[in-house]
Amino acid sequence: MTKRVFISIALALALLVGVVPAQASEGGEGMLTAHVNLRDKASLQRGARLYFNYCSGCHSLHFMRYSRIAKDLGLTEKEVMANLDFTGARFRDPAVSAMPHDDATKWFGKAPPDLSLIVGQKGADYVYNYLNSFYLDPSRPVGWNNVTFPNASMPNPLWELQGLQVAVMSKPGADGKTHVASLELAQKGRMTPQQFQSATNDLTTFLAYVSEPITVKRQSIGIWVLLYLAAFTLLALLLKREYWKDVH
Repeated sequence: MTKRVFISIALALALLVGVVPAQASEGGEGMLTAHVNLRDKASLQRGARLYFNYCSGCHSLHFMRYSRIAKDLGLTEKEVMANLDFTGARFRDPAVSAMPHDDATKWFGKAPPDLSLIVGQKGADYVYNYLNSFYLDPSRPVGWNNVTFPNASMPNPLWELQGLQVAVMSKPGADGKTHVASLELAQKGRMTPQQFQSATNDLTTFLAYVSEPITVKRQSIGIWVLLYLAAFTLLALLLKREYWKDVH
């Protein structure tokens, strides 16, 4: 077997290894990293419970149906409709918030966005950091602010779990302005900080799944495709060697 055959096989295996990791993150400097594992059904189930209990009152998942959630997360129709459906929707309906669009616009100035594609648009790390970065801000109409998305017109939906965070401001710079240097927990919530970060990681994992439900299946198919290409490349090179061995 020639050196060229070995190189071709090595390249194919390198591509194969590149397919295995699950959801990619888009972390930035100073950001927490979301450890998203779309094969962890327990994490997905916990994230779904958090989403429908704390987020679905305002936000919709127009591109996700309850029936698809049940199938992918290993849940029965009875479990989904009893624990995740708070709007009286049917099993095959999309997960749409019960909040009227016009009322939401009047109350918040803008209707809360649909979250079907939020991780695909912003990245898993961004969503994870956003969920962990709320702090009390009396100067804001909603009483809250967010380090990751400053001046967001959204209160912290998970404050009972996390507790109340306050901002520690930096010293004034040359321009006389300050910024949020860190966040401190002023009042404990129902979870410890470690438990809350684990919970928001589960919620981020669920939203990552919602953004692209086909991810795990696509990766599985990709592995077989690359194995086929590796085998085909090997056979093609061996056939070429057989055809050309008498030419010289």
